[in-house]
Amino acid sequence: MDRFTAMEAFVRVVESGTFTKAADALGRPKTAVTRLIQQLEAQLRVKLLHRTTRRVTVTPEGMTYYQQALRLLGEVRDLEATLSQTRRGPRGRLRVESSGTISRLLLIPALPSFYARYPQMHIELGVSDRVVDLLSDNVDCAIRGGAVKDESLVARHLGDLCYWLCASPQYLERHGTPLHPLELAGASHAVVSYFSSPSGKELPFVFVRDGERLEVQGRSLLTLNETNAYLAAGLAGLGVMFAPRFVLEPYVASGELVQVLNGWRPESRPLFLVHPPARQPGAGLRVFIDWTMELFASRSNLWRHEG
Repeated sequence: MDRFTAMEAFVRVVESGTFTKAADALGRPKTAVTRLIQQLEAQLRVKLLHRTTRRVTVTPEGMTYYQQALRLLGEVRDLEATLSQTRRGPRGRLRVESSGTISRLLLIPALPSFYARYPQMHIELGVSDRVVDLLSDNVDCAIRGGAVKDESLVARHLGDLCYWLCASPQYLERHGTPLHPLELAGASHAVVSYFSSPSGKELPFVFVRDGERLEVQGRSLLTLNETNAYLAAGLAGLGVMFAPRFVLEPYVASGELVQVLNGWRPESRPLFLVHPPARQPGAGLRVFIDWTMELFASRSNLWRHEG
C-alpha cells in the first residue's frame, strides 16, 4: 500500500462524504478507493469511517487522522508547488464557481490576462447562482455575493457591490414612474423578484437614504433565481428591478433601461472570494486569488453608485 495515496483517498472520502464522489475526484475506481481505506485501517489498527448505504461518517479517531493527514498533504503539495513554480510557474486545474453575470461580464473577459501570466493553468468555471458545497463538490474557490454564512470558509472581501434600481421605458409608460419605494408594494406597480435557491424565499428590495433603511416586499408577477434571466425580465418590461451597477450600466446608457427612485438607492451587498480552510492553498489557487483581488480592485464602477 502506498501510504501517501491511501492518505489522499481518505481525505477525499471525508470531504466528499461518499466513496463514489471521492473516486470520481481521484480518477480511480470506487473499488480501488475502498481497498485503500481498508488497507489504511488495517495498517493503523483503528476504524476511521462508519459506512452506511447512503453516507460515510468519520469516527473520532478518523477525524484526528484527517486533520493531521490534511496538514501533511498540504505541506507536501506546498513543497511541490514551490519547486514547480520556481522552475516553470504554477500549473494544473482549478475549479472555480461564480454567478452568470460575474462570469460573463467580469471574469471571462479578463481571463486572457490571467493566461498571459500563467499559461499552464487550466480553470474549470462552474457558472450558476447555486450555492455549492465547496468540499463535497471538490471546488477550490467561489465568488459569492452577500454575507458568508458558512463560518468555516476562508472569506476574502472583494468589495461592496453598488446596485441600481431600473425599469424599461415601456414599463414606465404603462405604470408611471414610482416616487417612493413603498409604491412598489401597491397595486399600480410590479417588481421582478429574485428568490434564493437554498431557502426558496423572495429577496426583498432594501433601500437606504440619509441613514434610513427601508425594506419593501414588492408586488411581483414573476420570480426567478438566475441573474441573466432576471435581467431579461426587466428588459422585457415585467417590472421594476434591481441589480449590480456593472450589469445595468450599459442598458441605462443605451436607453433600454431607466434609473428610478434616484433619491433612494438599493443597499450595497458585499462580494467575497471564498475557499475551504482545510486545504492549504497551492500555487495555482494563490495566484488566482491574487489576480482576482487585483481585477476587482481595478473596477471602480463596481463599488460607486454614481457615474
